[in-house]
Amino acid sequence: MVTLIRTLADHSDDVNYCAFSSLHLATCSLDKTIRIYSLNDFTELPYSPLKGHAYAVHCCCFSPSGHILASCSTDGTTMVWDTRDGRMLAALGQPSGSPVRVCRFSPESTYLVSGAADGSVVLWNMQSLKLYRSGSVKDGSLVACAFSPNGSFFVTGSSCGDLTIWDDKMRCLYNEKAHDLGVTCCDISSQPTSDGEHGSRYFQMASCGQDNKVKVWFILFADFLGVELRYKCTLSGHSAPVLACAFSYDGQMLVSGSVDKSVIIYETNTGNILHTLPQHTRYVTTCVFAPCTPLLATGSMDKTVNIWQFDSKQPCAGNTVENESKVAVENWSEDDVSAWLCAQGLTDLIGLFKLNNIDGKELLNLTKESLTNELKIESLGLRSKILQKIEELRMKMVSVSIAIPDEFLCPITRELMMDPVIAADGYSYEKEAMENWISNKRRSSPMTNLPLDSLLLTPNRTLKMAISRWLETQQK
Repeated sequence: MVTLIRTLADHSDDVNYCAFSSLHLATCSLDKTIRIYSLNDFTELPYSPLKGHAYAVHCCCFSPSGHILASCSTDGTTMVWDTRDGRMLAALGQPSGSPVRVCRFSPESTYLVSGAADGSVVLWNMQSLKLYRSGSVKDGSLVACAFSPNGSFFVTGSSCGDLTIWDDKMRCLYNEKAHDLGVTCCDISSQPTSDGEHGSRYFQMASCGQDNKVKVWFILFADFLGVELRYKCTLSGHSAPVLACAFSYDGQMLVSGSVDKSVIIYETNTGNILHTLPQHTRYVTTCVFAPCTPLLATGSMDKTVNIWQFDSKQPCAGNTVENESKVAVENWSEDDVSAWLCAQGLTDLIGLFKLNNIDGKELLNLTKESLTNELKIESLGLRSKILQKIEELRMKMVSVSIAIPDEFLCPITRELMMDPVIAADGYSYEKEAMENWISNKRRSSPMTNLPLDSLLLTPNRTLKMAISRWLETQQK
């Protein structure tokens, strides 16, 4: 069962794209703006809308952490924004000056891809915010892009109907004529599968186009065969060009939106239609599943964004994290690990961990060496973040069975603080919890309910050291 729970009607022109992070929803429009909403109650953030583009905004996307948002426009730029305060961090101009139609972050946030109307595709280095590599498709405008879960390659789609596979060095690995009248969108499932007999890895991809079709493909990587794009099936249901498609985070569902004004949700494995949502009054231009909650957002030329909720429980909806104290981590299943990754803002690693059969026991045994050599995670920053999150998880495991001093508990979450900060009210809180409190337009103290004189949060290093020393004594 799918229920319409909210309609957002803040844009004054066509909605072109929607994007989710674990905390926020971003929408962009022909009205030149990007709007950002809290997932708690779908209220717009204080700094929204973001204004900076001179013309229509075609696409927007969050970095895996959710702290950075990218948007691209007819004005020939891809802008990078800080989602914590709405500051513009950079305006990256397409070298050709051509209108930019699509942008995507790599799973490690190392790169940002921007694709333009002249067929040019640029790989930007996100650390330096400088151009890293560039290339172009042979014909048509570049209108679609999707990264693989492990970040080793990405796929672009063009208005001439081609799907092109590139590696992370911008080398063209494969090209396929996929849709006769042009590709409009593509997406790669975060859940890869492996062929144990032949040592091959499959990534499932969907594409849609002006030919009214949604097609499902396998991207095959084999040790000796290189890369192959293998057609699986065509999904029926739409009577007009299909403008958007997206997998659910677990890969079990695929959604599409069309010029026929309908949204169709398919079961990926069978291709059966699960739901048809006819709510929009004009072309459906975008549809996307949320990573950590059972939500779907659809946007349209009717200037609205509809938020839909699924009645069925999503494995990544935070249930596992809430029950960490009830189920020993070493007994977690692979799905439990997926839920934990999602809650930590590491959704793009779910497919990689699934592919390597990482359950709770394997998770606790991960090391810098295994992340580098076995999981092939090249980014030092990402490896450090994973290890930090695992260490925090071990600390929580220790704290479950013992009485924690009350001064070590965050007043908001009532959990052991890992990164305590002092707020203007003089009390200490877990940093992430207090940031979320403030981001939801709360300007009062969680403890006194009085207005906060300042939103500045100061690290409480003394308390952090005291918590660390206490944990060490508990582990002996």
